Amino acid sequence: MSSAKAFLEGGPADLPERVVPITPPGVELKVQFKGGYEHFKATPRHQDTAEGRLRVFEWWERTEIAE
Repeated sequence: MSSAKAFLEGGPADLPERVVPITPPGVELKVQFKGGYEHFKATPRHQDTAEGRLRVFEWWERTEIAE
């Protein structure tokens, strides 16, 4: 299993990447997208991908970037 990347589940259908680096490894990921951030939380599940077996992070909220 890889601890350096995660598989993103849920969130916007047009999110460009579903396999992303985990920096630093933790229980939450924040991905900048279209004027805001998509937030994903770690789950106990894993997904087989072209890059190996990765931990699944599930979408849970979006926050806007203040201008």
